[in-house]
Amino acid sequence: MYLVGYDIGSSSIKAALVAIDTKEVIDVVQHPEVEMEIAAVEMGWAEQDPETWWEHLCTATKKLLAGNNQVRPEEIKGIGIAYQMHGLVVVDKNKNVLRPSIIWCDSRAVEIGDKAFQTLGEDQCLQTLLNSPGNFTASKLKWVKEHEPELYTQIDKFMLPGDFIAMKMTDQILTTMSGLSEGIMWDFTSNKPASFLFDHFGLSEDMIPELIPTCGHQGELTEVAATALGLKPGTPVTYRAGDQPNNAMCLNVLEPGEIAATGGTSGVVYGITDEPAYDPASRVNAFVHVNHEVEKARIGILLCINGAGIAYSWIKKHMADQDVTYEDLEKMAQSIPVGADDLRIIPFGNGAERILSNKNVGAQFINLNFNRHKQAHMVRASLEGIAFSFIYGIDILKEMGLNIQLIRVGNDNLFQSTIFSQTIASLLDCSIEVVDATGAVGAAKAAGIATGHYRDLREANSGLKVVNSFQPNTDRRIYQDAYQVWKHDLEKILK
Repeated sequence: MYLVGYDIGSSSIKAALVAIDTKEVIDVVQHPEVEMEIAAVEMGWAEQDPETWWEHLCTATKKLLAGNNQVRPEEIKGIGIAYQMHGLVVVDKNKNVLRPSIIWCDSRAVEIGDKAFQTLGEDQCLQTLLNSPGNFTASKLKWVKEHEPELYTQIDKFMLPGDFIAMKMTDQILTTMSGLSEGIMWDFTSNKPASFLFDHFGLSEDMIPELIPTCGHQGELTEVAATALGLKPGTPVTYRAGDQPNNAMCLNVLEPGEIAATGGTSGVVYGITDEPAYDPASRVNAFVHVNHEVEKARIGILLCINGAGIAYSWIKKHMADQDVTYEDLEKMAQSIPVGADDLRIIPFGNGAERILSNKNVGAQFINLNFNRHKQAHMVRASLEGIAFSFIYGIDILKEMGLNIQLIRVGNDNLFQSTIFSQTIASLLDCSIEVVDATGAVGAAKAAGIATGHYRDLREANSGLKVVNSFQPNTDRRIYQDAYQVWKHDLEKILK
């Protein structure tokens, strides 16, 4: 018997097949092979067509089954979904998508969220929402009401991206407490949707989907969906969560003091606390974690850096030959010393940055010398610049009391880079464990709880393998010196 998990990213869709009894990862596939397009009609906008996610997911599923034809559809006992956070999908009464999804890195609603933060009062927002409304899903929905009023009147329900995928599978529109909290729509003091925020924005609470548990029965594949996927009708959907809480979960980061990180398109550090916590400056965010209970709080503190892996992929796409791999880039950059011979890159070129108080400073190359610097310097400076942005953000987590001694990361992102990982480990004086786990695999395993095959999330993820680790360099000073110069550059930009 098997479980299937999906990771609905903004770059691609991943699908994983896991054997229930042994927890063996049978296969993981990705579609499309190249990164999905993000439409930016105006500066700061970022949109994708939700139906395209579904089409790619169907293709990925068929690819997964074709490569493992010994697995029969009736042997798949549950489906789990992880998805890109903070996106907005709106549908009419017939479940038709009304507009492209306004996705996580879109910054058009910053002003709306900031105004609500001031009008409602910072104390009320931070104490009840644990966040400013900021540039999140509620503010994006308010933007639609203000700028597309005719379309707004047609909206029956709003959803997060994972809710949309589950709707395509089950024909039911549902969401979770975790999902509403990531959209900054959850009132932590009353443990219900944040009515005061909906009232302030003039949004109808009737648009909120029905709430279900993160791990639980969430509907079954319809005949239409099963045909499109190549699976059996009636297969249950039993888990959904945003990608970052899910990534932490699949690394067994579930209890207070445990910390996960990822370096995908965006960069994230995610730590767990057992009580509601917030940053007074609202530069990081707090969300319901996947194992949160009202009587046993588990809050995820999330530090997000939009300009992370996307900065490195931009370097690869535009400054390297087409056949050059990331492994080739790593080898090239190893020839350049720490500090990249004084070339510095500010990587914030993917919209407004929360850790910079929602400022959109753009990416910048500093001290570029045409006689001294070459391609290898650009690669090293980009990896270091992204790592430095992690450190700049982690300093905020330290201010909130998180003690960082060990970070667990997956084996499929920027942390595969020795330069990147060694820079972070050296600056934090901590260990980094690279674990053989991915979001789609974690979603598959989590699906096994509601099907009755695993007792809880800890059991579902037991037996994880550490495939690599990074320790601080013995000469931490060279990293500290390079970081301080970079930080000085950033602070000049922010003035």
